[in-house]
Amino acid sequence: KKIFVAIVALIGLGSLQAQNVKYGLKGGLNIANLNVSGEASPSMNSIVNLHIGAFAEFKINKKVAFQPELLYSMQGAKYSQIINVEGTNYDTNNTLKFAYLNIPLMFKYYPQSQFYFEAGPQLGLLTSAKVDVDVVGFGSGSDDVKEFFKTVDFGMNVGLGYNFSKNVLVGARYNFGLSNIADTEPGDNTKMKNSVFSLSLGYIF
Repeated sequence: KKIFVAIVALIGLGSLQAQNVKYGLKGGLNIANLNVSGEASPSMNSIVNLHIGAFAEFKINKKVAFQPELLYSMQGAKYSQIINVEGTNYDTNNTLKFAYLNIPLMFKYYPQSQFYFEAGPQLGLLTSAKVDVDVVGFGSGSDDVKEFFKTVDFGMNVGLGYNFSKNVLVGARYNFGLSNIADTEPGDNTKMKNSVFSLSLGYIF
């Protein structure tokens, strides 16, 4: 239903006049982490990754615009953990690597012609989830863990940006997850939410 609402909203914008629409591409860095709570939850640390995608800016008036986006975003976190196998403890360093197809729906406010603030909801669709495990002194490996995480993520974005010219812009944005992405069994109180700070460079056609 969320995806349907987002698509309908985008199609509805087609009724706006063409001169009020700008299209562009953007990409940049993600500083991603996970907020985890629950019994025996490890301490999570951020990882640096990338995002890339496209956007359309619909100017409502001189100060307000609506900007839907479609972004491929690499997210996750890293953590250390001691695991016990048949009475023996092993130190492990682990990295969760998520890939999302994100659909931010951003509302932008321009206090002046080049500088803007933005805020809006985001729908995320999980395309892959892997964990890299390094067992200290024994070697490393990688596993697909997509089955342990929910396919749909929902969050909110806040940010700001600056248009250096009619074609080039930079932006900073923080996404805080609102939904629990851990697909847990009944009785498991583990909660895991995305947290991503992004720096973007964009080009407007």
